[in-house]
Amino acid sequence: MKLSCLQENLNWGLGIVGRAVASRTTLPITNNILLETDQSRLKLIATNLEMAISCWIGAKIEEEGTITVPAKLLTEFINSLPKDKVDITMAPKTKTISVHCARYEARISGMDAKDFPPIPSVDQSISTSIDVEALRQAITQVVFAAASEESRPVLTGIDAKFDGSILTLAAADGFRLAVYKVTLIKPVSQKIEVIIPAKTLAELNRLMSDQEDPVEVTVNPNKSQILFKMKNIELVSQLIQGAFPQYEQLIPTSTGTKATVDATEFLRATRTAAIFARDGTGIVRLIIAPGGELTPGKMTISARSEEIGDDQGEIDATVQGNEAKIAFNGKYLVEVLSVLKEERVMLETSSPSSPGVIKPVGSDNYVHVVMPMFVQW
Repeated sequence: MKLSCLQENLNWGLGIVGRAVASRTTLPITNNILLETDQSRLKLIATNLEMAISCWIGAKIEEEGTITVPAKLLTEFINSLPKDKVDITMAPKTKTISVHCARYEARISGMDAKDFPPIPSVDQSISTSIDVEALRQAITQVVFAAASEESRPVLTGIDAKFDGSILTLAAADGFRLAVYKVTLIKPVSQKIEVIIPAKTLAELNRLMSDQEDPVEVTVNPNKSQILFKMKNIELVSQLIQGAFPQYEQLIPTSTGTKATVDATEFLRATRTAAIFARDGTGIVRLIIAPGGELTPGKMTISARSEEIGDDQGEIDATVQGNEAKIAFNGKYLVEVLSVLKEERVMLETSSPSSPGVIKPVGSDNYVHVVMPMFVQW
C-alpha cells in the first residue's frame, strides 16, 4: 500500500467512521479501522458488529493494499498533524504502516485485514430514497422517546413502516410515544415494517449533518439489515427482531380540553418548573383555564419540592373545552418541546388520569403522547 491524501480529508473520514468503533469487545480487531484502497479513493471502515460505517475520501493511490490499524491511535495522531499532505505506506510483508506529514513521521502496527469482520452487503429487497432534511427532522422528533434500558429490546428501537410513499417512524418507552410521518421521494414497491436501533438512527442523524443529497435506504429480503447510503458514506445496521407494540391504540381519539400556546413560552415555563421538580419527583403540574369574553385563556405551569420551595409560571392559551388539570414528568415535556419547530403547539387532555397529547399547530405529521403522573390536587 502506498498513497497520499490531505490531512483534513483523512481527519474528517476518521471522525465519520470513528463512532462505529467498538468500545468494549471480546474481538480486539473491532477496535481497529480498516484502510482499503478503492480505485482513486481511500476507503475507511469501522464496525462494532451491530453497525458498520464506511467512508470514502479522495487520495492518490500508487500501490493498492489494505490493513487495519488501532482506531484511537490513528485518529488522535492524524488530528494532531498540520493541514498538509499525508503519505501512508505499508511494506508488502509487514503489518506496519508509515505515516508521514510535513516534519512528522510515525509507524503504527496493525493487524491483517482478512481478520476484520466482513461488512454485510444489503441486497436490494425494499429500496427508497428520502429527502435528507425531512429525514433529519423525523429522526430528531422521535429518537429521544425510545427506551434506553435493554429489558424490552424492541423498545430500544424505532418502528419504521414503509407504505407506499409514506414512512412512519414511532418510538415508545412505556411512558411516552412519538409518531412522525415523512414522505418518501421514491415509493416502496411493497409494504414493510422493521425496527431500527435508536442508536443507529442517532448516528445517521449525525452523519447527515453536512449532507444535501437524498438518503438512499435499502432493507434486505429477510429484514435483518438496513443500509443508508449518502454521498461518500454508507451505514449498515442490524435490525431488531420482534414485534413492536400496536401503538395506534395508545393515541387518544377523543379529548375534553384543547389548549393552544406559544411553543417557546411553554418550553421556557416548563424548563423553569423542571428546576424545582427535579429535586422532588420530577412532577410538573399544568392547570388549563378557559378565558372569558374579554380575557384570554391561560395555562399555569408549576412545580414544588418540600426541600427547596416551589415555582409557578403563567402563559396565554387559546382554550377549547373545560378547565383541566394534569401533571407530567417535567423531563418528558422539556424533551418534546425542545425538538418542535413550529411556533405554536396544542395540548389535548380529557382527564388528570388520561394521557396528554402534544401536536404542533399547522402540521399533521407528528403526534406525541405522554402518560400523566398522579398527584394530589
